[in-house]
Amino acid sequence: MTKRYMRANQRRKMVQEQWETPLRFSEFCLLLLGYGEAGKSSTGNTILGRQVFGSRRTARCVQRHREVGGQQVSILDTPGWWKHLPIEQTPELNKDEISQSASLSVSGPVSYILVLRADCSFKEQERKAMEDNLRLLGSMVWDHSIVLFTFGDLLRDGAIEQYIECEGKALQWVVDRCGNRYHVFNNKAKGESHQVRDLLEKIQGMIAVNSRCDDKDMQVLQEVTEQTPDRRCRDEERKMNPMMCLITVKMMKSFGSRERGDG
Repeated sequence: MTKRYMRANQRRKMVQEQWETPLRFSEFCLLLLGYGEAGKSSTGNTILGRQVFGSRRTARCVQRHREVGGQQVSILDTPGWWKHLPIEQTPELNKDEISQSASLSVSGPVSYILVLRADCSFKEQERKAMEDNLRLLGSMVWDHSIVLFTFGDLLRDGAIEQYIECEGKALQWVVDRCGNRYHVFNNKAKGESHQVRDLLEKIQGMIAVNSRCDDKDMQVLQEVTEQTPDRRCRDEERKMNPMMCLITVKMMKSFGSRERGDG
């Protein structure tokens, strides 16, 4: 049992223990991201339980919906980038589709599935290409992402954790950047719903944690914005010159008056 497995398992238990009743979202959207031929379309078909995505490479996003385990799941398959080439070589149309993909979701929270093949090497060149292309979606994309390894049937008896550790620092960086969230799919195993169920449980846990963090951030923001100019100034007295503090208060009061139309 590797340290990575223990960390992932501990994180999963922590999420489950934080809520007496496990959170279940009635609907959510999964964005499939990755280089071409990583197995994104096959992954979408496995999750939805039917052949809804074709195998041909496309320059446009394709979205499909279906109820899975009592939940409405929307899958959005995005154009793949070139595995070994820098983002400068990614066609502009593909980059536009990737950058706008999150806005295409119908409803519910959005999660990102970073699809990688478990039967191929993943080196620094591929890591750099992934990082650059994901930058199109903003810096917060990693907090809402999980790595999904396809071709899990080729791992045989080897655990995915062993593959991650043996593959090297480039792959480990990606997995760690996603908060050590990862999953394995065997897209050839039709009818094995447990791998889909386990993936959706991990995604629900990720969404729940992010939702709680967002709530805390909003609470802190509200507390800050509700402070009066005089209160904010008093809190910063040790950092500011008293005269500068007085000027700041007067400026903020004057600004508030203009907003109300008092002058």
